[in-house]
Amino acid sequence: MAEQLTYKSSGVDTQAKDGVIDRIFKMMRRTYDPRVIELPWGFSGLFSLQSKHQLFRKAYKNPVLVACTDGVGTKLKIAVMMDKHDTVGIDLVAMSINDLIVCGAEPLFFLDYLAVGKVEENVIVDLVKGIVTGCEQSGCALLGGETAEMPGFYPPGEYDMAGFAVGMAEKSRIITGKGIKAGDIVIGLASNGIHSNGYSLVRKVFFDKAHMKVSTHIDEFGSTLGEELLRPTRIYARAMRDLHRFYRVKNAIKGIAHITGGGIMENVPRVLPKGVSIEIEKSKWKVPPVFSVIQKTGNVPEQEMFRVFNMGIGLIIIVDSYFAGAILKRLVKSGEKPFAIGQVKKGNQQVIIK
Repeated sequence: MAEQLTYKSSGVDTQAKDGVIDRIFKMMRRTYDPRVIELPWGFSGLFSLQSKHQLFRKAYKNPVLVACTDGVGTKLKIAVMMDKHDTVGIDLVAMSINDLIVCGAEPLFFLDYLAVGKVEENVIVDLVKGIVTGCEQSGCALLGGETAEMPGFYPPGEYDMAGFAVGMAEKSRIITGKGIKAGDIVIGLASNGIHSNGYSLVRKVFFDKAHMKVSTHIDEFGSTLGEELLRPTRIYARAMRDLHRFYRVKNAIKGIAHITGGGIMENVPRVLPKGVSIEIEKSKWKVPPVFSVIQKTGNVPEQEMFRVFNMGIGLIIIVDSYFAGAILKRLVKSGEKPFAIGQVKKGNQQVIIK
């Protein structure tokens, strides 16, 4: 009798995946508020936009939906090498949420996509734990997601993840950078290390050139290499929400840039209007040791470091000079470490680092 093939024998165990999803539902509820309409095992997530019920943190006269999508990148390789998967979900949420808030949007909800070669329950649960934590830090709901089991596509133990966030902004208060002018102050918010960009270069430096292991203890870090490289991306949503809530009418915040791939050199010009540049003084903040070690170990030029990495500044806010002092104080109260790192000058949409 010919062998009978099943989906399970080909490598996909739908029953095992369903059991994991039941556990995921319980974690997702930690991110819910009254705006979420629960539909367990539904084909989509439901989120109420009826602001008349005062479910939003502020009233909208002309609401605009804002959407972002991103992944974690090759930082996932470090998680697999460490067999530690409960933090990269924070990175996944952060990469979209930090992009979303730069235009002044309020995060509403997030969805994820996980792709694996084989469903391993503990790994999937840890990944979602991180996503839930990221959503809690962002003040948004984890509305749903997808777990795709793809045997033969990913090597054993490896996976990929992507996600997207949706937020809302008042049309008249959308931050575009068009009002930035010479004399405005540049404020930088401290990062939590490398965040989620530049890991192809990071892996080349530490593993290919220096032949280190994730278990290698590095004195400058006060931890192992793997622990430093897995530091989750800092999420700035709550601090920015506090600022927007306080400056509801005054045009204090001119532009915001999330310092991701491309570093300070390439991300800040995205919000600069024609006719201006910014000058940044690198002595105004302490660059975290991880960047110095990367630069020294890999013999990486300083210009390249600032083009690839955040160098200790995860978010840049350009503000009216009149409000700069008060904004710095409010950011400290929000739990951030802000630095006045530069000023807007006349120029041609460039970043000049001194």
